[in-house]
Amino acid sequence: MKFYKTAILCATLSFAAPALSQTDINLGAVNADPTAPVEITADSLSIEQSSGTAIFEGNVVLGQGDLRLSAGRVQVVYNDASGDISRLSASGGVTFVTGTEAAEAREAEYDLDNGTLVMTGEVLLTQGASAISSDSMRIDLETGAARMEGRVRTVFAQGGN
Repeated sequence: MKFYKTAILCATLSFAAPALSQTDINLGAVNADPTAPVEITADSLSIEQSSGTAIFEGNVVLGQGDLRLSAGRVQVVYNDASGDISRLSASGGVTFVTGTEAAEAREAEYDLDNGTLVMTGEVLLTQGASAISSDSMRIDLETGAARMEGRVRTVFAQGGN
């Protein structure tokens, strides 16, 4: 995957539209229902009752509706009142996938209470043959609206390619 990132970035330098400090995009195919069940698999699980957290480590894969997230480590924070999952913090190389998009970053924060996903650190979003990279990306999972900030670079596929 590292080669793919390098190829995208090199192509971006040669062919992309001018780099912007931020851009808004729409991820209309994202269909993550924050009330849907969350399934998590991992190599290990540590539970910290005092802080209301669970830490999944090693080949972590999270699924909720059409959303799939994989990472090296995911910390789950539970809501004190309801006991439901409130927030997920992923690190160790994060990949976020839906039916038509994929995104990579070093870290991600998934806030189930507010229906947002924030990815940071060398973010790369692919939609078909097009790609956008930036320092961070914030997605509203209800509307599919996303905002990318910090040295945004783009490659837009043209025609039937």
